[in-house]
This record gives sequence, C-alpha cells and structure tokens, in this order.
Amino acid sequence: MNLVVDKQPKCVAILRVEIPAEKVQTQRNQIVGNYLGKARIPGFRPGKAPRAVIEKRFEKDIAEQLHEKLVNEAYDTALKQESLKVLDFGTPEDLTTLPDGSITFVSKMMLAPELALPEYKNITVTVPPSAVPEEEIQAQLTGLQERLAEYNDIQGRPAAMADFAVIDYTSTVEGQPTEEFLGTPAGYLTGREGFWLRLDEQAFLPGFAAQLVGMTPGESREITLTLPGDFPLAGLQDRAIVFSTKLNELKQSVLPEINDDFASRVVPGKTLEELTDLIRENMRHERLRKIADMKVNQIIAHFSSQVDFELPEELVIQETQNQADAMVRRGVQSGMSEDDIESQQADIFASAGQQAVSNLRSNFILQEVASVEKLSVTDTELVNHLTHVAQSRKVAPKKFIKDMQRAGRLPSIRGSILVGKAIDFLVEHAHVVESEEATLTED
Repeated sequence: MNLVVDKQPKCVAILRVEIPAEKVQTQRNQIVGNYLGKARIPGFRPGKAPRAVIEKRFEKDIAEQLHEKLVNEAYDTALKQESLKVLDFGTPEDLTTLPDGSITFVSKMMLAPELALPEYKNITVTVPPSAVPEEEIQAQLTGLQERLAEYNDIQGRPAAMADFAVIDYTSTVEGQPTEEFLGTPAGYLTGREGFWLRLDEQAFLPGFAAQLVGMTPGESREITLTLPGDFPLAGLQDRAIVFSTKLNELKQSVLPEINDDFASRVVPGKTLEELTDLIRENMRHERLRKIADMKVNQIIAHFSSQVDFELPEELVIQETQNQADAMVRRGVQSGMSEDDIESQQADIFASAGQQAVSNLRSNFILQEVASVEKLSVTDTELVNHLTHVAQSRKVAPKKFIKDMQRAGRLPSIRGSILVGKAIDFLVEHAHVVESEEATLTED
C-alpha cells in the first residue's frame, strides 16, 4: 500500500493512497467467501450457490464493504506510518479502480495542532485569601436589611437625594416619541408608570435623579439628558432625550434593626449569630468556587502567553458559531431585541471568534497535558459521570447512557472529563500565592 501525506497550513493534510491490485483482490476474495458461506439464493442450498451468482447478486454490497475495509486499513496505516494525530479523516474522494485492479483515492484530513508544551508544573497563581472578609458579611446583612425595609410617605418637604420616588414618564427625541424616532423598540427608555426610583446618581441614567430633587408629589417636570457616545442604542448616542416626568409619591425607607427578631424574619427560627454563621458559610463556598476559577483562568492565561500554534479552520468556524449562538441567547434573555442583535452582529461574531480561538487553544493544550501525564478516563468514571448527569436531569440513567451512545456523544463526553482531569492536575501542581491585594473576579 503506497501512502503519501502532504501536510498543509491550518492543520490540514492531504492523504493520497494507492492500494495494489493483489491486496484489493485478496480482500475481495475474503468478502466474497463470507457471502458464499452464508448467502441464501433461491434455487440453491445455503452455501452452495456458484461464485458468479453471488458476485452478481451482491455486487453493490461487496463493493461497498471492499471500499470501506480498504479505506479504513489505509487510515490505520497512515496513523502508524506517519505518526499522525488525526481529528477527522474526511471523506474519500476520487476513489478509482484502475485497469490493473488497483484502487486509488484522496482524503482531506483534519490534524490535531502540533504544539510544544512549556513548563506546566509550579505555575504561579495569585488569589485572595479564602477567609470571607467581615465587611462582606456585613454588606450581606445590610442587603437583607434593605429588602425588609418599610417605605413611609414623606410629608411636608420636596424630594431629596436618597429618597424613593414613584414616577410616571414618557420620552421624546427631537420632538418625536423615542420609539418613533428610532424606528425600533427602545425598552425602558420609552416610558413607565408607577416606576420606583431611588434618588441616586447610579440609578436609572446619570443625571436623571438629580433633576427630580425639589419636586413634590403631583408635580410634573421635563428632564433633559444628553446620552453618551457609547450608549448601547446607536441611534441615541450623543443625542438629547427629554423625559416628561410626573412624581406620584415620595417615600423614605425605614430599615429594621439588625437583631435576633430581624434574623428570624429572614430565616425562621434563627438567631442573629446563627444567621451570620449561615451567611459566612454560604459566602465561603462561593468564594472558594471563584478562587478555583481564578486559578484555572490564570493557568490558561499562562499557556496562552507561552504557546502559539495553528488551529483547524473548520473547528474555529464551528466554535465561533457556537459562541455567537450562546451570546445571542444571553442577549435575548437580558432583553435584547432582534433589531439590537442584528445591529451588533459584527461585534458579536468578532467577540465570538476571539472566544472560540481561546477555547480551542486551551482545550488542545489540556489534552496534550493529559497525554504527557498519561491521564485517562475509565469506563467506570464515564458511567458514573453520565449517571450523575442523568439524575440531575431526572431521567433514567440507562436510557440516558444509551441515548448518548446512539448520538455518538460518548467520545466527546469522555474527552471533556479528561480535560477536567488535566485542569485538576495543573491546579494541584500550581504554586498558589495568597495576597490581600488580589480581588475576586466576577463570573
């Protein structure tokens, strides 16, 4: 069997194969022999039909099996002979039987990237201390205190900063209703009735709350703001928007005292000390999770700065689309309209492309670490993982595993578990430095 592998940029290789006539005939004889012994042909006893009859009757099936066996054997030979790491062998093209009986074909293969791992043990990562700062616990208690606040009407004075205003408002741009001016939905900018707003510079739009100061319930006022150049709605950037606003009610919050009675309102039966301990424990678990994520992110960033290699173009395209789809789903969930998504399509795909490259690079690096360290996923580990996923989805584990098997998902799931093992290995062998200056990164 003659094999020629022509490696090309972006992890592509062209495999050209020529299978000698003798090998083709030998393989064909084996396949025909199986039919001779098993085929049932009307008018002949099982196994007694002439070869010519069998070959004519099953000509198409014999040819398909012959090509499949020869192609797969060629792939196996190429793997061993050329020491290739093949992600996808592709589909055989130009499969031709020559006059002398030999067979040739060409296949475009997708190869795994060639990369040289830098030193990957003892990578220094810097994280904040695992202990939850007391001020963060107090901030949680203050947040609960504000949730249980009572709101009393303010009498005898106009609105001031830190008050709570209940307002109705509509908006216009250049004398037109905002949505009419834009030609698209404008969301909360269009207007609201009975809208609660704390008079704070961080609330609603910068400068809005300050212009409510001095109003009394029942009073109306036009509030004009110039939106910034980086405002999310392109048609409103650097434009003046006028809010016709009516103040309906003015309220102040009365916070409950933080004591045992307060604690029992938050969690029945708990004292303030018990509630504080519960908050501390929940925050500790969340803090440890974020610290673990920080370690992983810093390790991946270390590799990204040290290793550069080409990626399969087809995989980059697929992953970019996956990331773009995910970004659009998150956008829809957060209230983005189809028009908003359409107008930001170029930015979405640019960001998705960057994330795709980062994800793929990280994945290949982690797979290489797993290979070098001879990490593996046993069948028992795979089954246990799938059982856990099935139980979390409230489906029968056996059915779930069979469904994954039929869908061809088991190899990718096994690969994901292996990547997780590589991450655990790197974190376990990292040099962790705790620093008060390090801050937790948000998800």
